[in-house]
Amino acid sequence: MSALDRVLVARTDKLGDFMLTWPALALLRAALPKARIDLLVASAVEEIACACPYIDRVVVDRGQALKSIAAEVREPRYEAAVALFVTGRVGMTLLAARVPYRLGPATKAAQVCFNHRLVQRRSRSDQPEHAYNSDLIRRLLGDFDLTVPPEPHPPYLAFARDTLETVRSALCARYAVAAEARLIVVHPGSGGSANNLSTEQYAGLANALASSEPLQILVTAGPGERAQAAALAGQITAHRAVVHDSCDGLLAFARVLALADVFISGSTGPLHIAGALDIRTAAFYPRRRSSTALRWQTTNSPARRLAFSPPAAAAETDMSAIDIQAAAAEINAGFLHDLQR
Repeated sequence: MSALDRVLVARTDKLGDFMLTWPALALLRAALPKARIDLLVASAVEEIACACPYIDRVVVDRGQALKSIAAEVREPRYEAAVALFVTGRVGMTLLAARVPYRLGPATKAAQVCFNHRLVQRRSRSDQPEHAYNSDLIRRLLGDFDLTVPPEPHPPYLAFARDTLETVRSALCARYAVAAEARLIVVHPGSGGSANNLSTEQYAGLANALASSEPLQILVTAGPGERAQAAALAGQITAHRAVVHDSCDGLLAFARVLALADVFISGSTGPLHIAGALDIRTAAFYPRRRSSTALRWQTTNSPARRLAFSPPAAAAETDMSAIDIQAAAAEINAGFLHDLQR
């Protein structure tokens, strides 16, 4: 095939799924350092998508008429488009935009809109979601006879040091955080998309954390999660705990997460922001095949991620069966003992 100078990548679902595209985008940018790479996303992730260092322009699907979004996609005359997740709307948009090369997973009825397909069997959860995304990019590069570069390494999202110093100063002043304190971010909300620990379990976990340095627990709350976060903070007695409302947008929230020494949550969007930042993460997953720790693995370095699920003897979605004290001991040993910033 001819040279590849203009590429559109589409992933129009939720925050966590979108953050798991960043290694694939990094791989594509490494392969095509001079190409125009644009990104089609849902409006909910627009702000953080614009901070992605691997793309040139963000195209936002706001639910406008199909004719309108197709016209916007058609105008740059992309030579290729890759849908990392297939929906009927994405398929119809790329087809109506007359993109000559359209690649997507060979799944669902919408695959008929694509003239190039890759069989992946994601429902088997044989590898991480981010790996499935990168496999599509490798297929694209192979079809255009382009060299596939080495796998990129985290962090995939980063902020300037002076920016983070300003954010930390403001956070310390707002919540009276001691300068020597280690910041532990606990996000108990799940957005309703995954099984999660109870408030009591999160409190038990936080109270069992131990370090030679004082720990500051920052309980973060997304829209509609303030009451849950406040209930959790009220049950944390071993360490100082405050609630932080993430009401200033995803980018501001990501800057706060970048300050964390450890991030703790269920399988949810903020977890995958922390992963992209290469923050130490401790995550809690059900054992259900479509929701496993392997399938929704974070993108941080292997030594910086811990994952916990119900034991084999328990029901696959019974999060109450997770041994919280054992999880805390593993976090203490792996992340908090002699912790270095």
